[in-house]
Amino acid sequence: MEKSIKVAVVQEGSAIMQKEACIEKVRKLTKEASSKGAKIILFPEAFIPAYPRGLFFGTKIGSRSEKGKQDFARYYENSIGIPSKEADILGKIAQENQVYLLVGVVEREAKTKGGTLYCTVLYFDPKGNLLGKHRKLKPTGSERLIWGEGDGSTLTVVDSPYGRIGGLICWENYMPLARTAMYFKGIDIYVAPTADARDSWLATIRHIALEGRCFVLSCNQFVTKEMYPRDLACYDELQSSNDVLSRGGSAIIDPNGEVIAGPLLDEAGILYADLDLTLIPKTRFDFDVIGHYSRPDVFQLIVDERKKDSVSSIKDE
Repeated sequence: MEKSIKVAVVQEGSAIMQKEACIEKVRKLTKEASSKGAKIILFPEAFIPAYPRGLFFGTKIGSRSEKGKQDFARYYENSIGIPSKEADILGKIAQENQVYLLVGVVEREAKTKGGTLYCTVLYFDPKGNLLGKHRKLKPTGSERLIWGEGDGSTLTVVDSPYGRIGGLICWENYMPLARTAMYFKGIDIYVAPTADARDSWLATIRHIALEGRCFVLSCNQFVTKEMYPRDLACYDELQSSNDVLSRGGSAIIDPNGEVIAGPLLDEAGILYADLDLTLIPKTRFDFDVIGHYSRPDVFQLIVDERKKDSVSSIKDE
């Protein structure tokens, strides 16, 4: 494993519900970060095509409006399939810049013609290969109106010359068993793309760094009301929202729980940090959550990583 690596987390707002423009933002900002020497670049949760904060798509208990369905259809059309030409473009961006590129997207299942979307993180290597993806296991609160639930088959961790990279999305990071499952995979660089801009989020990612004895990269969007397209059918749902819908809060934490970059608040930008990878074994000498500081004779976790399909076909030979 290399002894050091420069990383970047991108705090930027989506081109809301415009997937091509979002991809162009990824292209521009990846080029900027790689020109500064970053080899691992993380984008926020649902960056393509948007985390639609402030919208409720015309929903009430027991009903959904036609305007809301119209906006959801627009959201759906601007989400991306895996595989797809959009995913190929993202891979090409990673290849052109010779970086590990991690991007939060809203994914629609390419194998079906259904309407379910998933909150997903894609992992690309410097050759442009899609190494894997992670679908959010449990959308939070009203996110369940627009996103389905992932399963254990996408608890993805990927190998790199800088250690193993993986993580969870937003409030999945409050699921102790999910964190434990990921630690067991040997994560060295833990990514936590999020939509949480509270002060308490910094405490969360510092705790994860200390618990997992890993570096934590967390990034959020900086979003204002004026970024939303005025031609949304449900644009009036934003009337009561603040002008700043997400203030950011991106940060990078070391395995001692120390903040080494950020938090970045109330503006767009890119955070950089040089990670001293020798800290990982040094800190695990004190505490190894799945090694000498575990008690498998007392506690055991069973993780089902099988893909769960709603329909299975059994045919005669």
